[in-house]
Amino acid sequence: MKDEEIRSKCGIDAVTYLSFQRHILLLMTVVSLLSLAVILPVNFSGNLQGDGPENFGRTTLANVSANFLWLHSIFALVYFIITLLCMAHHSTQLEFRGDEKVSRTLMITSIPREISDPGLITKHFHEAYPSCTVTDIRFCFDVHKLMKLDLERKAMKGRLYFTTKAQKEGKVMIMTHPCAQIFCCDICGFEKVSFVTLEEKRTDEFNAEKNRITMKRLGIAFVTFRDERMTAVIVKDYSRVHCRRRPQQSSVTTVVQSHKWGVSYAPAPSDIIWENLSVCGSRWWLRCVLLNILLFLLLFFFTTPAIIVNTMDKFNVTRPMESLRSPVITQFLPTLLLWMFSVLLPFIVYYSAFFESHWTRSVENQVTMHKCFLLLVFMVIILPSLGLSRYSFSKFSHKTSTLCVFLPDNGAFFVNYVITSSLIGTSMELLRIPALTVYALRLCFAKSQAERIHVKRSQAYEFQFGLEYAWTMCIFAVSMTYSITCPIIAPFGLLYVILKHMVDRYNIYYAYVPTKLNQKIHRAAISQVIVAPSLCMFWLLFFSVLRLGPVHPITLFTSVSLIFCVACYLFRMCLEKTPNKSTSYQV
Repeated sequence: MKDEEIRSKCGIDAVTYLSFQRHILLLMTVVSLLSLAVILPVNFSGNLQGDGPENFGRTTLANVSANFLWLHSIFALVYFIITLLCMAHHSTQLEFRGDEKVSRTLMITSIPREISDPGLITKHFHEAYPSCTVTDIRFCFDVHKLMKLDLERKAMKGRLYFTTKAQKEGKVMIMTHPCAQIFCCDICGFEKVSFVTLEEKRTDEFNAEKNRITMKRLGIAFVTFRDERMTAVIVKDYSRVHCRRRPQQSSVTTVVQSHKWGVSYAPAPSDIIWENLSVCGSRWWLRCVLLNILLFLLLFFFTTPAIIVNTMDKFNVTRPMESLRSPVITQFLPTLLLWMFSVLLPFIVYYSAFFESHWTRSVENQVTMHKCFLLLVFMVIILPSLGLSRYSFSKFSHKTSTLCVFLPDNGAFFVNYVITSSLIGTSMELLRIPALTVYALRLCFAKSQAERIHVKRSQAYEFQFGLEYAWTMCIFAVSMTYSITCPIIAPFGLLYVILKHMVDRYNIYYAYVPTKLNQKIHRAAISQVIVAPSLCMFWLLFFSVLRLGPVHPITLFTSVSLIFCVACYLFRMCLEKTPNKSTSYQV
């Protein structure tokens, strides 16, 4: 299928995501060629790890004498520059949607909830900004319960189908299972409910909530102006509030409390999660802090393979450590454990971001992407590099002296991890096991055949760009970080990117519903790519410090290169002129 077909069916975000993967694919191709053609022969030419042909350490940085370490530092700098150029080219291809260029609607928060007259808002803007003309004002209400009742009303369509079918067969009652359909037998009995009674009850509840909705103001309003230049003036004025400068005032400033407003460009209606607008202020912050503390404790103490295996060993679940010398146990098992936990991690993070109740899907995906990427890097790269996730398997088989810094088993652990992710991980994404699991659970908890039909009709999900960006960047970071210290990992990283691109291309077109997001998530993914070559240089710097000393010329060159590259990229991000306008529609 062509990109035009994907764009017409799935939207521009899908095309942007696939274009990003193609740039990563090109980058990994160049890195693989350089690592295999230059770095690997240099590493193999040393003799510090012995002359045994079966010794994997001969292919790593630990086998190189100090005279050749200049080459590795220079190539680390080259990899950083290539990555920067590749991402710069991708950022220039990010096209802004036509409706993003014109933004005439502002989203205003912290409006006093007792204000119900839009004329006060109009009067304030007319007096404070005489050149600005307000064309429309819409207040926001708490629609969380209303949307829930609306979903229940939509579920009645399935019940209507079965009721009509039952009436034709002479049966007019719906048989519902109070304990869902987990049990095959009639343990709790059946609850017979008339469809007409259910329909009237749901309709009455919906209408009653709809009549009460005007009393549930949220202090949020969408204000539309005649010209986009007017909104630019107002947003610029309110952006100076952070510098302790009060915005323009009017005769009703004390009434509408305009100095407390939060003003920003309005997101697209399809991007807003309307039921989450009621969660704001201290309630939102308390929920966010508690969820992230719980997430950190859960992931830090329970998702590291070393902790899991050590806990199992304390209860004599595993065999004594002295007998764990089989290659299957010492190499494949920890890799498989780490892969399993790293697959579980994104979904835990996704649901934590879901329960944080963000206001837009773009922010939800962006927060998920950042948290997933940071936790995956910490779990997959940092902890195993420090040996914390391998100690329980190797403490009886390794000598106390080590020649290679931050590289347990000379990098074989990370090579196994990338191979596992390439061959097993991508195939599991085709199967979509998590989505199938949720689908099966929803079928099990359906209380009637009508609800089962409703579940089957609503099984399609949106493509989670945040999760997929983070997962792709994790494997790319592993491959790039060790592309010099262990160059044999580079072609397997390239294999992963190829398979991942093919799988995502298929899933986006055939398995997921279209998703429309803000362009910020795609630009945030570009900034995460730079972490990989930075870690590569950082690892080489630590290796040089511990092996050559902090004042050795190679160490100084690596440290200066790292500082210079990171500083240049941060400076470029600060100077980058990106439109601050979100997608806006006339409400």
